[in-house]
Amino acid sequence: MSVAATSLFRDTGPRNNLLDALREDDFALLQPSLSTRPADRGDVLYEPGDAVRYVYFPCGRTLVSFLVLQDEGHAVETALVGREGAIGGVVSQGRLPAFARVQVQYGGTLLRMEAAALEDAKSRSKTLQNLFARYADCVMAQVFQAVACNATHTIEQRAAKWLLAAIVRTGDHEVPLTQDQLARMLGVGRGYVSRVIRTFKEKDVLATRRGGLIVKDLDELDRVSCRCNDAVHRHFDDVLKGVYPEPTDDGA
Repeated sequence: MSVAATSLFRDTGPRNNLLDALREDDFALLQPSLSTRPADRGDVLYEPGDAVRYVYFPCGRTLVSFLVLQDEGHAVETALVGREGAIGGVVSQGRLPAFARVQVQYGGTLLRMEAAALEDAKSRSKTLQNLFARYADCVMAQVFQAVACNATHTIEQRAAKWLLAAIVRTGDHEVPLTQDQLARMLGVGRGYVSRVIRTFKEKDVLATRRGGLIVKDLDELDRVSCRCNDAVHRHFDDVLKGVYPEPTDDGA
């Protein structure tokens, strides 16, 4: 595929920040294997134990959660991925068993490719290897931060953090998440979340609608939230900045 054709695909197709960061020659290694897949809210991409055959790149407002299933039937979120990232065997060679449930929380579009095709592309480009290794480090940072957050911060802080994370990735102040779903995501009882939502409504921070929540005061929500999102964002900036080396003086 020519650089012009590759550029056209990137300009008109679904957008994913991780793919947008690639140089044209690296993107050209992936583009023939990419296909679009509609993603509806609630779609499950992987269950624990499934072979990871595909890598998914959320586009636009699409949000996907990693959920760890507990013995009592609860599913606790450990990572949230939007257009900044990817899901699947980005470092491993794919087809290894998935550990968590991977479920679409906010519908939209996914770009999909076989994990084996990504491995082939990485074998031909050190910079692709570098990009996905750095991204995997960022995902681990998000998981580590989530563990610390769940252990130390209040339900109110964590709920605010989750809503802010969704808004930052989607740009939409209407979050299609019920109180039951938010409780399951946070790994707490519905009653706890109901009290938090009631407090937010009394302060005019949130409004509720059937099947979702509407954020009315983003600044107040940010004030209530813990700073875990900020810590993860800083790590993303530090690790993924400079994925490509600076050009040398001779233009190489």
